[in-house]
Amino acid sequence: MTESDSALMEASLAAVGAAGIDIRHSLFASFFAAFPERRATFISVDAASRRMTDETLQMMLGLAQGEAWVWPLVAELVFTHRSYGSLPIAEYDAFIDMTIAELGAVAGAEWTADSAAAWQRHGDALKQMIRRARAEWSEAMPAGAPAPA
Repeated sequence: MTESDSALMEASLAAVGAAGIDIRHSLFASFFAAFPERRATFISVDAASRRMTDETLQMMLGLAQGEAWVWPLVAELVFTHRSYGSLPIAEYDAFIDMTIAELGAVAGAEWTADSAAAWQRHGDALKQMIRRARAEWSEAMPAGAPAPA
């Protein structure tokens, strides 16, 4: 690979921005098609879709850039998500994979095998961080307390 993961990822994000397409709409349509029961847990899909899409992209790019803030944010989000019930890990995984797929669908010529691999590497790293955060919160929670999502 001639470019760093971060540079490849930034180029695909810039291509999506230049296309003028807000991927959150198709991302959430795909997510709700896969998990229709989850739709009822959203008070405002508009607000949540903006935040969830942005945070997911930022965390993956932050991982590619070696940013130290990613882990505390992941740990906090996993803990606060417990208020939505017990979210299956498959939903986290699917949302990350769907985010990457939507980027690829819109990025055009900037979406190469190398950029797809860069996003997937950091998406997979994010999935592992989510698993780690869930395990650590489960261990830290007092007996009888609701388990983190």
